Amino acid sequence: MSTSSIGARRALPILTPDKIGGLKQELADVIEYRKSGLSLNWIVGCPLDCGYCVRHLFQNFGMKVPRRLMSDEDAVRRLLRHRYFRAHQTPIQLLNRATDPMLPVVKPHVFNVLRQLDDQGLTNHVLIITRWRVDPEDCAVLNSFSSLRLTVLVTHSHIQDERIEPVDSEIAAESLRTLYEHAERYRTVLYWRPIVPGLNDSDADIARAEELSQHAHATVFTGLFFRKEIAAYYKAHGLEMPYEDTARRKIMPEAAEQRLLAAFEQDASWGALFRKTSCGVAYAHGEADYNGHFGIRELCDICPPEQIAKCRAAWVQPDLTAVRQEARGLGATGEIEVNDRAIVVEGLDEPPRYYLQHGFGYQCHDRARPHHYRQHGRADIGWTAESGTPSA
Repeated sequence: MSTSSIGARRALPILTPDKIGGLKQELADVIEYRKSGLSLNWIVGCPLDCGYCVRHLFQNFGMKVPRRLMSDEDAVRRLLRHRYFRAHQTPIQLLNRATDPMLPVVKPHVFNVLRQLDDQGLTNHVLIITRWRVDPEDCAVLNSFSSLRLTVLVTHSHIQDERIEPVDSEIAAESLRTLYEHAERYRTVLYWRPIVPGLNDSDADIARAEELSQHAHATVFTGLFFRKEIAAYYKAHGLEMPYEDTARRKIMPEAAEQRLLAAFEQDASWGALFRKTSCGVAYAHGEADYNGHFGIRELCDICPPEQIAKCRAAWVQPDLTAVRQEARGLGATGEIEVNDRAIVVEGLDEPPRYYLQHGFGYQCHDRARPHHYRQHGRADIGWTAESGTPSA
């Protein structure tokens, strides 16, 4: 889709500098490095009103009308010139924190950015996350990109409380079926989230996910990202608190996970199920996980044997000297370790750690925030001390 065709459909206006200056700095910065990729967020504003949305963290939940922070062309230039971008290697995410990329007024710009990236012959993974409507015409556009390894992740929660999830989950379910039916060059993943015990983990909820898993190339499940800003929203709107406390990481209690996995293990009709986004994406494309999760062996106990073999073959413990050189260049302080699970560093925040992780294809952890056995990367809430020991 060209810029001129977007113009014919009325391009989204670009916020003026004073309006952009009024945004929280994290929102005004259009590129953020997240575990699943270098995230490009040049459009902000969403009308979908999901109560648990991360937009609460950026203090723009009230911004319902999408607006651009810059042109599509400027967004692409900024991405490709970013210090952490590696052609053909760095995974990319589009619009995963401030709007839904498949909203009618947003998706022409998403397609425009995808076209610009694809025209350069880039083969990077590109992830798009949506809960909105996707039709066969959209699928035709998504299939037209010949170089990018494109994945559309469809968020489906089946939460029935409209105060928390005002968007009918059937919209996402139908989009998933449409995407899967028409998939040729792209892949589609059922993003089963956020799972909250007592809210959307009944036998009927699980049966629903099982049925939908048959209309996806992979299924990824995860818990609730429950920060203090989201808790404040719940309290202000009289919503029942899902947990007594908030957490920096996603909350997925051990008992809830075991309940889901028990159903998975008892029913052979499930599609492939994964705990981590990159694991599901890699499987859907027939590749090894680009985040090096194979080092965290307990994550692999639900993976298909053929996928475990792929990840095992690709997983190579990096040379300590090479890791030290890269990490020091990024500002690492203190001891740098490479063990049989991960690179462990001190003094680096998330972006440079993810840069190392994607560069070496090996997990990279912060020594000050260890990942615990079986609990890997999830909040302590709902896990007992007997569940495992620190892995870093």
